[in-house]
Amino acid sequence: MSAAPTSTAAADAAATEPRGRNRIAAKALNRVVAAVTADALDVKASRVGVDIADEKGLLVLTVSTPIRVVSLNRVQAGSDVVARTGGSVVDRAAAAQETIRDRVRALTGSAVSRVVVRLTAADIREEDRVR
Repeated sequence: MSAAPTSTAAADAAATEPRGRNRIAAKALNRVVAAVTADALDVKASRVGVDIADEKGLLVLTVSTPIRVVSLNRVQAGSDVVARTGGSVVDRAAAAQETIRDRVRALTGSAVSRVVVRLTAADIREEDRVR
């Protein structure tokens, strides 16, 4: 009596099927979003507020954060300082929305519907000088 042929395709499919659910706690998700936002806008994660809502199974992220800007004296002294620091405040907030959406999706596997960036303050820092 010969053994029945085994299907390697069926065995491979069974090995790759998820066996359960992975859940990310709300606190962990908040910290991931805060860290990603802080990195995108060059601020401290402790100064970023996060609100997460569900919209038809997709995440809606609302972040409240300061944004790092150069002083107005530096802007008046040279017009290229805005371009060197990433563009206008509006341009940088729009870029941060995309960065936050993409990184949160990549890190958590969560589907993100929208990202709302609320700028709460301007963190004015002097631009580092080249020596």
